[in-house]
Amino acid sequence: MEVLAERRMGVVCVQETRWRGSGCRFFGAVGKRYKLFWMGSKAKTDSVGIFVAEKWIDSAVSVERHSERILVLKMVLGDCLLNVFMVHAPHSGKPDEEKESFWDKVFHSVSCVPQNEMVVFAGWAKLSHLQHIVYETESPVGNMWPAR
Repeated sequence: MEVLAERRMGVVCVQETRWRGSGCRFFGAVGKRYKLFWMGSKAKTDSVGIFVAEKWIDSAVSVERHSERILVLKMVLGDCLLNVFMVHAPHSGKPDEEKESFWDKVFHSVSCVPQNEMVVFAGWAKLSHLQHIVYETESPVGNMWPAR
């Protein structure tokens, strides 16, 4: 948690957390805490999570846990709603049916987001287990405000 706080990250998405079930929990020292929202499987594989910095926790209005591979955090930023999608695609060795089911769930989840809300995706690539989408400036999403 120290690294996240030092780098002033507002929202951080993680995959393969290896936690069962779903829930939320605080990590870190007061003033530098992060709240983790996670969704995991019984087998402790394919789980995803989103860490939210303490100063932005009150902006989180809902968490939608679609599966152990899809987690959506909705945040209020000024007069905008931001949907942070953390998705963890099945590995190349998984059956085609599992991959198709995953993508169907992703497309359905995205299609349910109203057009006036922003959407940010994290976790598509398997390049890193820690994929940050935010480097905090004036807002938790940096310069990603919609053009007006």
